[in-house]
Amino acid sequence: MTTVPMLDLSLQHTQVADEIRAGFDRVIASSSYILGPAVDEFEAAFADYCGVAHAIGVGTGTDAIELALRGTGIGPGDDVIVPANTFVATAEAVLRAGATVVFADCDENFLLDPEDLRTRLTSRTRAVIAVHLYGQTAAVDEIRAVVGPSIVLIEDAAQAQGARHRGRRAGSLGDVAGTSFYPGKNLGAYGDAGAVMTSSHAIAERVRMLRNHGGLQKYEHLEVGTNSRLDSLQAVVLSAKLARLESWNAERRKLAERYDRLLSGLPLVTCPRTVPGNEHVFHQYVVRVPERDRVLAELNAHGIGAGIHYPLPVPLLPAFAGPVPARGRFPVAERLATEILSLPIYPGLEPEQQYYVAEQLALSIGRTPAVVTGIRAAG
Repeated sequence: MTTVPMLDLSLQHTQVADEIRAGFDRVIASSSYILGPAVDEFEAAFADYCGVAHAIGVGTGTDAIELALRGTGIGPGDDVIVPANTFVATAEAVLRAGATVVFADCDENFLLDPEDLRTRLTSRTRAVIAVHLYGQTAAVDEIRAVVGPSIVLIEDAAQAQGARHRGRRAGSLGDVAGTSFYPGKNLGAYGDAGAVMTSSHAIAERVRMLRNHGGLQKYEHLEVGTNSRLDSLQAVVLSAKLARLESWNAERRKLAERYDRLLSGLPLVTCPRTVPGNEHVFHQYVVRVPERDRVLAELNAHGIGAGIHYPLPVPLLPAFAGPVPARGRFPVAERLATEILSLPIYPGLEPEQQYYVAEQLALSIGRTPAVVTGIRAAG
């Protein structure tokens, strides 16, 4: 049976293995494992890539969002609005910062709906987290117009390294941003890692203190912080991969274009739409299908590592259940959660593998063998 994994990181590793091995040797020889020269070099390169003044390496993407919140003074007594359809870490970081999470619905592009956001604003709202989901940016200009200049706009850019909105990179569109370098991201480490990005010197200095026990120097503790520092070995990996990120993202877009062609003759499959003004980097290629759970099971049974990102909106998860039932309050996110299906997409995915995925998807939704045969011609 043909198999197509959801993700194959070994293909990336072969391109950077020698460079990373040499970088590890330099770090080990210098014994500079935490916040050393390799971290400084990566932070400078990533800040330049994103188009911001500062990138501060931290331990995880969840830490990055929490520290972005704390770095702007957000904490107990403050409300932070988060899209209902995101990874749980976005909302989790708000609670870890001591603030209150308020959810808003998404639009048909899976992104935070500015008009629904408007209905969730109150006098307690201090920040909005715009999640750049699946590889394209949220409608940050429209969101800013809704919330005004006094509410902090934070980007969750964990799924959008390299994405652009009207020519500007994700990470440079709000007041401050957080990203994850979890191994499966477009720019992934060989373990957990993250970064905070901002052009505000004041926010950057506070985040640098907070990530390092509340101080900028050893035994200097100006406030209660945490231990969330990017290590030098991960910085070596990230620097090697950053140099190739543009070409890898371009390959993802070509893979997405092929999926678009292959699936264009399947009326029951809704392909992802790139919002005008956005340059998508397709961290995930998410289609919508009827009877999604059955379709997913059939694809998995035929060796295709398809998945769901994400099966439940965050306010419906037990960890976020409140006294008022959330079901029915986020109709778009709730409906999409029953339809979405993530197909394999990553640099190195072969055309033959995409043909197989499209053919099995067509069969699973009841297309005839004649339709399936015609899929390859579209590729």
